[in-house]
Amino acid sequence: MRTPELRSPLARAVVPVVGGVAFFAILGGFLWGAAVLISRNSDKTTSSLTPTVFEMGGTKSIAASIDKAGPLILPDLLEAGGRRTIVLDHSGSDPQQNWQILMAYPADREVSCKVELIKKTRTFTDCEHRTLFVDQLARPPQGVNVIVARDGKLSLDLRPDSAQPSSPLPPSPPTS
Repeated sequence: MRTPELRSPLARAVVPVVGGVAFFAILGGFLWGAAVLISRNSDKTTSSLTPTVFEMGGTKSIAASIDKAGPLILPDLLEAGGRRTIVLDHSGSDPQQNWQILMAYPADREVSCKVELIKKTRTFTDCEHRTLFVDQLARPPQGVNVIVARDGKLSLDLRPDSAQPSSPLPPSPPTS
């Protein structure tokens, strides 16, 4: 049995292009379906899609950078919306202690009132052009914190307590 042959020049030009477009459309649909299945169409971040603990590097170098240029403003590391932009601050002379995460908006304003660092200082300006100090920024949700390892590595845990999976309580010891 002979394989079919395309005889006209138009058919020989158009059929492979249409076949290629159809192949990539089917492949794109398959990948989109796999992404929907993996994410379960959720708006919340999960550890299977985005890490929630971020390795920042050595405490000495980051503390020196903050001492020289002021606190670090880090864009939202979990979502593209920018609602969780944070400020990483360090105070004191010991790079292993006195780290804190704050939100990049004033404690007395909404998240839409972002702050900007005044270069080489520890002060900020907000959406109303007020000058603010680090301690006037909003506190992060419970559970969001800085992790300082014994080897001098700094990590940020950006998962609030409400987002962490609940674990069963250990059994209480018997009373005598």
